[in-house]
Amino acid sequence: MAEFQSKATTAPRSDVKSLSLALQGGGAHGAFTWGVLDALLQDDRLRITGISGTSAGAMNAMVLASGLAHGSHAEARHCLTQFWRDVSRDGRMSPLQRTVFDRLMGSWSLARSPAYMALEVASRFFSPYDFNPLNINPLREIVEAHADFGAIRASPVELFISATNVHTGRARIFTKEEMSADAIMASACLPFLFQAVEIDGVPYWDGGYMGNPPLLPLYEKAEAQDILLVQINPVVRRTTPRTAMEIQTRINEITFNASLVAQMRAVDRAALLMDEGFLNRRARTHAAFRPVHLHRIGGDDEFAKLDATSKLNAEWPFLQHLRDMGREAAHTFLKTHFDDLGQRSTLDLRAELADD
Repeated sequence: MAEFQSKATTAPRSDVKSLSLALQGGGAHGAFTWGVLDALLQDDRLRITGISGTSAGAMNAMVLASGLAHGSHAEARHCLTQFWRDVSRDGRMSPLQRTVFDRLMGSWSLARSPAYMALEVASRFFSPYDFNPLNINPLREIVEAHADFGAIRASPVELFISATNVHTGRARIFTKEEMSADAIMASACLPFLFQAVEIDGVPYWDGGYMGNPPLLPLYEKAEAQDILLVQINPVVRRTTPRTAMEIQTRINEITFNASLVAQMRAVDRAALLMDEGFLNRRARTHAAFRPVHLHRIGGDDEFAKLDATSKLNAEWPFLQHLRDMGREAAHTFLKTHFDDLGQRSTLDLRAELADD
């Protein structure tokens, strides 16, 4: 357990800063978020009071909340490591593996994998109800093994997980009181691979379509004034995609960022109304209108080198590579912006949302 002990010097209680986390989904790329969380948990100056997540972000959020509910940052770090190890072990049984050529060239892509190409063709003609009639999803066993839902429900840390209602097309936000393996699986249910997850008779698909991740619940209900977005889908690319895989990758990024951009516009609009005095003092004290500070940790330059198929690559060296990217990004953020926490936003929404 020594590996998971904090490297930071314990700070006086008055120096501890509260933080909410919004964790974006993106399959195996969620290992980047694992690295970010690992670094944040090493810093005793931080206290996590709220977490939201979608898909892989929901799984990270679940494991983090479960670990924190058992009492320590070190325990939460250990839980996250064990979770991703189990994901990788399970992935070794998958037919989706890199080709020898890709291994030799150092590519993490699965685009040349015969199994991936077969799945791509099959998904155009057959649904999960055809090729997976028993609805087998090995991730469910991993989720159930790594979550103490009773402890999560009793924890003071708020938790919000998004899924997409198949019937209405709207986002459904599951709170910690509603947390279950079904809620997590619903948030990560890719409709081309798995049957919709039914909860109380309602079918749900991946939350990434309508809330990736959900920001507004943290804005409205979480205690911390600072919200840190961990983003693993690049918003901007400066080159035009030309190959089939480049086009598929860019469509994937745009689709799974659309809801985030919409939420950013809502947050920015509320901030503008407050700045210009359109919200009176009474309205400002309402949680929905309170000022918040937004921050972001991402790896756009590194993720831009990866294609959409790498989100299905669960090899341990790849997950470690992403984890280390996340750790480095988080350490850089803390070194640069720790003093900004509680004082101001470091994510400029006006610049982020400006039209080119």
